[in-house]
Amino acid sequence: MNRSLIIASAIVALGLSLLGLFVKWGIDNFSYRDRIVTVRGLAERTVEADFVTWPMSYGVAGNDLPALYDRMQNLNQKVVSFLTTNGIEDKDISVNPPSLYNSESNYYSGDRAKYQYNLSVTITVSTSKVAKVRELQSRLSELLKEGVAINTNYVSYEFTHLNDIKPEMIAEATKNARLAADQFANDSQSKLGKIKTASQGQFSIDDTDANTPQTKKVRVVSSVVFYLED
Repeated sequence: MNRSLIIASAIVALGLSLLGLFVKWGIDNFSYRDRIVTVRGLAERTVEADFVTWPMSYGVAGNDLPALYDRMQNLNQKVVSFLTTNGIEDKDISVNPPSLYNSESNYYSGDRAKYQYNLSVTITVSTSKVAKVRELQSRLSELLKEGVAINTNYVSYEFTHLNDIKPEMIAEATKNARLAADQFANDSQSKLGKIKTASQGQFSIDDTDANTPQTKKVRVVSSVVFYLED
């Protein structure tokens, strides 16, 4: 009986000791889990646009609508010929239906217009030949000799291969976040632990400046939460 009592007491004592140790570990772990640092990591790339949309507009006016239509058709052919003979494919050219303005149907016009009809035409180039489009933009004076006064109000440049650089940029953003967290840990006399949570920000693609819209800046910011250890 005495021997059994001694063994039982020893087991109880051991259990209480282990319980106290587990409680201490739990408190230490809880305290450890509360020590975190949140940092942001930035990754940027400068890339060249790989797709361009170039709307080319012109207008013609007259009083004879059938004759005006024939003139428009002739000018359209000149514009398309200018493009195709200089490296733009037919499939990348779209001729939009003309927009007609009839001055006699405008009841709010006080003075009689010189011409009754005005046709506005837009021919759009959508292509991956960005350099070729930029070259042709500088040669639009050649169309003036053909009697076509082209307006190019807005040319849209795009970068379409974002998925090709996403993994590398995310890895770089995370690496930069860890460097910032390491610096914080050193300054606070701590050690950097594992990642608690991480969230990837949205990718943004913007012009580098107003004068070079064909050059884009790709940017992503990742937010990472690290544990800190003693």
